[in-house]
Amino acid sequence: MPSVQRWVAFLRGMNLGRRRITNTALCECFAGLGLVSPSAFLASGNVTFDATERSAAKLTRRIEGGLEEALGYGVPTFLRTAEEVRAIAGHQPFPEDAVEGSRGKLQVLILASAPESSDREAVLAMASSQDRLAIAGRELYWLPSGGTLESELDLDAIGKRLGLGTMRTRRTVERLAARFLSG
Repeated sequence: MPSVQRWVAFLRGMNLGRRRITNTALCECFAGLGLVSPSAFLASGNVTFDATERSAAKLTRRIEGGLEEALGYGVPTFLRTAEEVRAIAGHQPFPEDAVEGSRGKLQVLILASAPESSDREAVLAMASSQDRLAIAGRELYWLPSGGTLESELDLDAIGKRLGLGTMRTRRTVERLAARFLSG
């Protein structure tokens, strides 16, 4: 019997505007795709599940296709293994005193792929004392000095360089890792 791997699907654009789905209905969509033990965390499109599939690309296509069929709209999906989510939660891209001293919350932009070096350099050059940026693997870490809506950081320009992604606070990632991915 093939071994099972624990995954986390970070879904973009869930429960925004007219796009509403309950966590129960979202888990039913995942179960309908043959994914095992789906569990949604918060109402922002975080789903943990088990699967024997090892290819993130194939699994992403399967989930995106199934969600579009079930919901009637596309849902960009960003997969990470349990191990990867634990690493994201534990990564310290900025000094702890800077994180604790900021009025803003440390944000994690989860990307489809690691940026090319030229894109990485261009995005990191957008950092300022008000908006610290760091990139590790397929994640952009952003520490705004205040609320994200108060920031002057050009998120559209970042998106053009890094491609589509979905944002979570690092605290959400930490809670997700602690609750569903221990071990």
